[in-house]
Amino acid sequence: MKKSILLINCKDNKGIIASVTNFVHQQKGNIVYIDQHVDREDTMFFMRLECEFSKDSFSKEQFENDFENSIANKFDMNWQLHDADVKPKMAIFVSKYSHCLYDILSRFSSGEMGVEIPLIISNHPDLEKIARSFNIPYYCIKVTKETKVAAEREQLELLRKYKIDFIVLARYMQIISSRLIGEFPDKIINIHHSFLPAFPGAKPYHSAFKRGVKIIGATSHYVTEELDEGPIIEQDITRVSHIHTIKDFILKGRDLEKIVLSRALQLHTKHKVMVYNNKTVVFN
Repeated sequence: MKKSILLINCKDNKGIIASVTNFVHQQKGNIVYIDQHVDREDTMFFMRLECEFSKDSFSKEQFENDFENSIANKFDMNWQLHDADVKPKMAIFVSKYSHCLYDILSRFSSGEMGVEIPLIISNHPDLEKIARSFNIPYYCIKVTKETKVAAEREQLELLRKYKIDFIVLARYMQIISSRLIGEFPDKIINIHHSFLPAFPGAKPYHSAFKRGVKIIGATSHYVTEELDEGPIIEQDITRVSHIHTIKDFILKGRDLEKIVLSRALQLHTKHKVMVYNNKTVVFN
């Protein structure tokens, strides 16, 4: 059987679910999972379906053409059809911090992550030995104020060469420009601590420690041109107290970053995230 994932969003209206499920049935498909949500404030409808089709008779191109003409146009839908058996190609961007990179590659190596990782791109050479240990090509492209445009052009050439589907910023300490964002809309995933905007700067954990915060957290989101304000995919927190040191804060924060980023990547690769109005609908 061939498994496909259908994502839909449009203005809420009567008959959407019936129309879509009947169409899948007419295409000799079997719906094995369905979930939907209505945003009452914006009267928007969201739906995710997992469907199975016979490999011998199913044509993705024919399905897309028929669905567009008979269903999508009728309800003015935004929609996507994904092949659940195809592993998306993910590029990893890193700088000097290794914790997220190690976690991603360990999960990838153990078969937990349904992706291909054709390359790793960095603005520093420090983590190349990690990439070599996992047999993944590592490209060091240094970025300065003077070379940023040329560096990003080189990055884009590599991303196109390897036919990358999406990017993860595994603690990549550079601001992504509008050009790269435009090439990968809602396909660049970032991770950072959740102290922003209260504790910005190079040492947020030190600032938070001095204020005596009681929780620390991590946020994973899609990258937009507004720095660290893109649609949030996943978040989590852990409690801290007066007994914890700054080192404890940092270690707990890094553990959270690994966990939250991993969850976000799983949600994205399984096509469980839909973006609308700079926020997300996440089908868990």
